[in-house]
Amino acid sequence: MDLSCFKAYDIRGRVPDQLNADVAERIGRAFVQVTGAKKVVVGYDIRLSSPEITKALTKGLLLAGADVHDIGLCGTEQIYFATDHFDMDGGIMVTASHNPEDYNGMKLVREGSRPISSDTGLLDIKELVPGTFKDAAKSGEYHTLHTMVPYIEHLLGYLDRDNLKPLKIVCNAGNGGAGLVINELEDHLPFTFIKVHHDPDGSFPNGVPNPLLEENRASTVEALHKHGADLGIAWDGDYDRCFFFDETGRFVEGYYIVGLLAEYFLDREKGGSVIHDPRLLWNTLDVAKQFGGKAIESKTGHAFIKERMRKEDAVYGGEMSAHHYFRDFAYCDSGMIPWLVVANLMSRENKSLAQLIDERAARFPASGEINRTLRDADAVLEAIEAEYAPGAISVGKTDGLSVEYPEWRFNLRKSNTEPLVRLNVESRGDEALMRAKTKELLAKIDAV
Repeated sequence: MDLSCFKAYDIRGRVPDQLNADVAERIGRAFVQVTGAKKVVVGYDIRLSSPEITKALTKGLLLAGADVHDIGLCGTEQIYFATDHFDMDGGIMVTASHNPEDYNGMKLVREGSRPISSDTGLLDIKELVPGTFKDAAKSGEYHTLHTMVPYIEHLLGYLDRDNLKPLKIVCNAGNGGAGLVINELEDHLPFTFIKVHHDPDGSFPNGVPNPLLEENRASTVEALHKHGADLGIAWDGDYDRCFFFDETGRFVEGYYIVGLLAEYFLDREKGGSVIHDPRLLWNTLDVAKQFGGKAIESKTGHAFIKERMRKEDAVYGGEMSAHHYFRDFAYCDSGMIPWLVVANLMSRENKSLAQLIDERAARFPASGEINRTLRDADAVLEAIEAEYAPGAISVGKTDGLSVEYPEWRFNLRKSNTEPLVRLNVESRGDEALMRAKTKELLAKIDAV
């Protein structure tokens, strides 16, 4: 049995050779055996293979004795919400997010929507999958669960609705599931939505929804210009990440959105804590200092961020990769809460997104993440450390290599899933210095 679909944080593989009905049923059985769950929430994304995979998964859960509460077509964050809100023992989302259309997968959580990853039970599930299972003495019961109303109420709780301005917003669901939530939110908000690739379609007629790919951004930018919109938002397929475009059509680096959200939540909770990853951090540190909060560094990755958030009781956590985590959302990531908060900030401050971002971007210009495919990433990290660590004011190893000088810093880290390194560079108010150091580092990386 090919179990290469088991990854560090979730399950993802090609259908049917790496993930199919048989494997899905076995995962359901193993999930119950490992977690002891009696009540499990199940939902699925818009992929054409998702209903079949979900049906088999459900069968396995039921035969193992767990009650299944099916919320149907949804986003990953709705599984997080339902597991926590309805006090379930666990939840499973059938999704492959932004992977190619012939892929599918699963994201698994325990009670309280605590993530199940390779060091918290996923490998135990993987180990059981090829084995023989015995049916429970009593099969579980199947239920449908309607979550949209309380979920929408929760989202609206992040807004000061009386003071929202009538913004014009381009929303690009990429034919994923986000459009279904926008339809529900629409009647509660004074916004005009310009809907792009809005209807769910698992055949992905406009390409796999991944706004990180530049070729997927054009439709959002074109709609912004055509309609003179105030804001553009695009999501991946299961909409646990959202991406921003300002009123000029400029793609906004996730780093600065982390700063905006940190500002919003620290302003609401004086003395609170926010969690950030080590790739880019000076702007977030500055925001925390300005608003009397505490910025705490965590290793990159949702399992690490969520664990640290719980430990610190942090009000917010953010990664520049567009994952944003919220204490009041079971410490989980959401692709809906961030844009609602940004729209709220635009209304409250009476500023455009560009105005909110530009001051911060000028104070802490950043390269954005640059990838380089390599044969030997370890050799590159060693060579860069040997050259740049001497004379630095600090060298960190929280996640990859972070090297800091008085006026600029960088982080270089290996990918967990691909043979490449990822570089991020930032400076203190000197864009020319940031660009020069980025060019210099890339040349040295390529020369190793």
